[in-house]
Amino acid sequence: MLTTALPRRSVVLTVVSAVAALVLGALAAPAHAEETDDEGGTRSLREALDEAATAYQDAKAVLDESEKRELALLVRLDELENEREELIEQIQVTAATAYRSGRVGAITALLNSTSTNTFLQRVAAVDMLAKRENEQLARLRELTEEVEAQHELLREEIALQEEEVAKLEAAKEKAEQALFAIGGGSSGEFEAYPSEDAAPAPRNSDGSWPAESCSEPDPTTSGCLTPRTLHALNEARLFGFTRYTSCWRAGSWGEHPLGRACDFSSSPNGFAGPAYGTDKTYGDRLASFFVHNANALGVQYVIWYRQIWFPGSGWSYYGGSDGTPNGDHTNHVHVSIR
Repeated sequence: MLTTALPRRSVVLTVVSAVAALVLGALAAPAHAEETDDEGGTRSLREALDEAATAYQDAKAVLDESEKRELALLVRLDELENEREELIEQIQVTAATAYRSGRVGAITALLNSTSTNTFLQRVAAVDMLAKRENEQLARLRELTEEVEAQHELLREEIALQEEEVAKLEAAKEKAEQALFAIGGGSSGEFEAYPSEDAAPAPRNSDGSWPAESCSEPDPTTSGCLTPRTLHALNEARLFGFTRYTSCWRAGSWGEHPLGRACDFSSSPNGFAGPAYGTDKTYGDRLASFFVHNANALGVQYVIWYRQIWFPGSGWSYYGGSDGTPNGDHTNHVHVSIR
């Protein structure tokens, strides 16, 4: 009986993809007027990526939790409807039994009785049927009230989801106009490797990500990391990605100075030229690992070999403004964490 229609999640993902595409399209446009970092990015680029990813992950958390509540409501509603149907059948049986027993009132039962014993037996049967019927009717009223309450909660969840979609629809219109001007789009060239599931990073009770500071020692430098970034680093190492890695570094903008990003070299000994052969395979596998576990680890985006992965939109072309292996990310996998 789970017949209530769920909001189309694909609509939300399409909207978010459009928003993300706006940001990703900006990657292809050289920013000559802005200072670039050693990975070929600019302050406005990093800020745009951070803002878009945060909006996506916040909306996704709200929608995920709402859909979980909605599913629980539907399951409970189905249980209540089934119980109510069974109770109605029982009430019908009770009513039929009362009719066959001649339950038309105590006075009639007395008049139709041929003896005191018969009268007492008739009254006892009538009272028993009346009590059972009253209990059944009381329970039926309770079930009906709970069914109505569940429907109201369900309407509230659907309204919440529609509100989130409406907010993203406005952003979608702006993104479509910008995309028409700059072009761009998905590369579709990255072939992912199968990956195992990492242990999820802790979330708040409502499914959102807790705010974190750069409070944990960075094992790759003398700096610090957020607990969530350290967790992602440790999970990657646990699954065999132990080549040279550098996370925190000084700077006035971007995720690295905040302890929210790591660069994983595809070469065992450090950042070198473009990766080929087994080094390229290592990078492909590592990028696949973080994409596969993006939701569990809080991954905002992954950059590898002239491509960038963004949640909701997949892989798109990326080229650093300086054209170097670092800028093009052909010698390391960059991972930013929420």
